[in-house]
Amino acid sequence: MLRTVLVALVALLAITTSGIAQTTDQPAPPARPTLKSEAIINGEIVRIGDLIENAGIVASVPIFRAPDLGCTGTVSADAVLDAVRKHALIGVETAGLSEVVVTRASRTIPTSDLEEAIRQTLSTRYDLGATKDILVSFSRDTRTVYVDPSAKGEPRVTQIDFDARSGRFDAVVEVPATTGKRSVVPVSGRAAATVEVATVMQALDRGSIVKDADVSMERRARNDVARDVITRREDIVGLAVRATLQVGRPIRAAELMKPDLVQRNESVTLVYEVPGILLTVRGKATESGSKGDVINVLNEQSKRMAQGVVIGPGRVAVYTGSPRFASNATPASSNNGEGR
Repeated sequence: MLRTVLVALVALLAITTSGIAQTTDQPAPPARPTLKSEAIINGEIVRIGDLIENAGIVASVPIFRAPDLGCTGTVSADAVLDAVRKHALIGVETAGLSEVVVTRASRTIPTSDLEEAIRQTLSTRYDLGATKDILVSFSRDTRTVYVDPSAKGEPRVTQIDFDARSGRFDAVVEVPATTGKRSVVPVSGRAAATVEVATVMQALDRGSIVKDADVSMERRARNDVARDVITRREDIVGLAVRATLQVGRPIRAAELMKPDLVQRNESVTLVYEVPGILLTVRGKATESGSKGDVINVLNEQSKRMAQGVVIGPGRVAVYTGSPRFASNATPASSNNGEGR
C-alpha cells in the first residue's frame, strides 16, 4: 500500500514539473504600445516611434510634420491615436496623457556670429576697413538662429549684395553640416564703416580741464564724422574746454585748448638761466598763458617788464638774450704799410 502511494506521488511530481517547464519555455507577450509624454525630433518629420513606445514594425512610419527648428509644440493624444489607427496600431496605452510635447532638436547660432560673418565679408570684398570698425544691424528682429544639429561648421557668407551709398545689404549665410546637409539663413540689414570718437559723459563748462573719467569713446558712422573730430582719448585728456561740451556729442579739436598754467595778474616765479647760473625771482603775469606761450611779465624786484615762456604752473622762463661769443676771425691788417 505504501509503495503504491509513493509511486503515485512521484508520477504527480513529474507531471507538475513538466507543466512548469512548458510554461517557462513560452515566449513573453509583446510589450503594449504606450504613448510618450514628450519627444525630441531630429528632422522635419514626426514618426510613430517618436510618439509611441513599443510601436513595432510601424515605428518608422511618418505621421506629422515636426515643429520649426528650435521650437516646441504639442499634439493631442486623440490626434496621435487617430493617426496610428490607420496603420493598424491599436490598444495604445495613454497612461492618462492628454497631449505629447514635441521639440525640434537644433543648434543655436548667436546673432553675434552672423554679424561677424557679415563684417568679415564686407571688410574683404568692399574694403570697409577692419572688422572691428564695421557696424552691422539686421533689418528684422534677428535673435538667436536655429540650424540643424548636424550643422557643426562656422557660419559663412555665400552670397551678398551691398549698396555702399545706403549701406543696405542682403546676404545668404550658410552653416555646413557633417552629414552634407547645409543650413541656409537669409539675412538683410545695414552696415557702415565706423570710427571711435571722443565724447564726454557729463557736460563740461568753459575752462574745465578734461579728465580721463570724463571721456567716453563711442562708435559713429565714418561718413558722419567731421575731419577735426577727436578720435583718440589721449588727445583730449588734460586739455581745457573753450565752450561748453554737451553729453554724447563728438568733440572737435577747435573746442579744446591747452589749459592756462598762468593766469593774468597772478604772482609767478620768474626763472633766469644762463650757462652756469640759475636765478629765480618773484614776478607778476600781465596776461594768461598755457605751456609754451610767450607772455609779458613784471619783475617785481626791478619793476621792469620782460617777456618769458610759460614752462609750468606759475613758472615763467625769462631770457635776457643770446650770449655773445668772441669772434674767431683774424683781425684785418692795416693799410699803413707796416709789417711789409
